[in-house]
Amino acid sequence: MGTEAFEVVSAVLSAEPISVDRAIAAVEGDTAGAVVSFSGVVRNHDGGKAVDRLSYSAHPTAHQVMADVVAQLVAEQNAGGGAGEDGGKPVRIWAAHRIGMLQIGDPALVCAVSAAHRGQAFAVCSELVDRIKEQVPIWKEQFFSDGTVEWVGAGG
Repeated sequence: MGTEAFEVVSAVLSAEPISVDRAIAAVEGDTAGAVVSFSGVVRNHDGGKAVDRLSYSAHPTAHQVMADVVAQLVAEQNAGGGAGEDGGKPVRIWAAHRIGMLQIGDPALVCAVSAAHRGQAFAVCSELVDRIKEQVPIWKEQFFSDGTVEWVGAGG
């Protein structure tokens, strides 16, 4: 059960809008019995204050960290026998985080995972989202409707 059990289709930071449909299509395949996707979208409030828009800024290392976070997750899944009895069936992973200015409703973080079975697809997708939010050095600048601005540290 080698690394062939996992395929990282994409793990990037994107200055362009991210398509959830494109993420799902990228991981679908004949061996996939389950496709789980996550879309973290910009909401219109935070801490009781109205938010107009926000901007994500990435540390210069963030692109590499993004790739490393996904690679580490794959390595752990392989080491832990995560592929189970379907060792030959690939688990496909697609992840992208926006940088730059986003409006309300825009996807900021999109992840999609396909696997032979739903349990693994849900577990890998959930872990992927958590690790990206915790570890990738991206900062969020929130622009509130009252004119104030707040920086929020993400990752690192």
